Amino acid sequence: MLFALIGLAILLIIVVTVFLNWHPAWALLLACALVGWGSGQELTGLMATIGQGFGSLLGKIGLVIILGAILGVILEKTGGAVTLADALISALGKRFPALTMACVGAIVSIPVFCDSGFIILSRLNKRLSDRAKIAPASLYLSLAAGLYLTHNLVPPTPGPVTAAANLGVEGSLGTIMLLGLVVSVPILIVAWLWSRSQGEGIQLKEQAEISDLEEINTPALWRVLPSLLVPIVLLALGSIWKGNPIWQLLGQAPIALLIGVLFGFILLAWPQRQQWTTWTTTGIQLAGPILVITGLGGSFGAILVASEVEAVIKEIFTSSTASPLVLLVSAFFMAAVLKTAQGSSTSALVVGSAVLAPLVVSLGFDQPIELAILVATLGSGAMAVSHANDSYFWVVSQFSGLELRDAYRSYSLMTLFMGLTGLVACLIAWLLLAGA
Repeated sequence: MLFALIGLAILLIIVVTVFLNWHPAWALLLACALVGWGSGQELTGLMATIGQGFGSLLGKIGLVIILGAILGVILEKTGGAVTLADALISALGKRFPALTMACVGAIVSIPVFCDSGFIILSRLNKRLSDRAKIAPASLYLSLAAGLYLTHNLVPPTPGPVTAAANLGVEGSLGTIMLLGLVVSVPILIVAWLWSRSQGEGIQLKEQAEISDLEEINTPALWRVLPSLLVPIVLLALGSIWKGNPIWQLLGQAPIALLIGVLFGFILLAWPQRQQWTTWTTTGIQLAGPILVITGLGGSFGAILVASEVEAVIKEIFTSSTASPLVLLVSAFFMAAVLKTAQGSSTSALVVGSAVLAPLVVSLGFDQPIELAILVATLGSGAMAVSHANDSYFWVVSQFSGLELRDAYRSYSLMTLFMGLTGLVACLIAWLLLAGA
């Protein structure tokens, strides 16, 4: 009965977001109420649980999301993202132009939201297309794939960070980042090959105007790299050397990202220091809606714990035919259904991880690497499939000039293959790193 109630709550989220076009925040609140009342929780206790779950999750990762958004704004407004892209294009663009654009997208999307990243970087495609004599559509698809990839797999983007917090492994974001980068490699190769094969036969229509993006003097590469690489290195070292108090301190995600933001302000944005307050406000505004959805995802998880769902789901997954691999595959398809139905990868990661959180430890997922693989599996599911209910689908199709039918058969199918490749990579990672 309780399991059916959870399924009904997930269906409710899909229905009100897809067919009624409600904001995901209302959908999550309704799901909390349905599961809470259906499992016999009193109204006063239900409201207290919603508040506790909301505050507990944001207390763990709220600052990470805000600082990540501010860092992304700095890289966008100063032209740092364009500098980074230009450097990669100069190094690799002539030999492997489509792969280069995929790598550019994957790197830039770690701090910059993928929608903004595509709009900013799409202007580089014509330059590279003319230089390398390659079909522009191949470059646009590769860029879209790279941005989409790390948006779903690599912290500090909100989806993976929230999933990590829901699963109780927010202290190992460095491990999740490293695993996400490793899993990204085969996905990137599949997306690159697909982009090359599909792009050659696509005729682009007139592209959307991007005149609102003013031309700016881009900074030198040495000024860009510290704000991006230092937080990544600190997070990685904090995960690798947990016994060292210095690296354990500097490797905490809020501190690592704060250092990256300071590098960004001092090395990149010093000439525009009068804009610091405006850019900080912009970052906070970008993070605001994500924080609300994230917090309510924490509320939903808290309601599930209070409903004693762990015992019910544990009984299902600990049957004679169940295994950790079954949980991974189930996690993938749950996230994929949520993503395909309601369009938001972040919401798919938030809800999927909240549903799984009560049972991961009881099923043997108690090590950081095991939980990191589960986060990557959810992220892979949250890629499949991007189509008309996803805002990024429209950004890609409009700013690249893809006809709608071409967008479906090239970009949407590509996201399906990316997600399935991610699932296979995560299952292999489990067998090699956790299942031995």
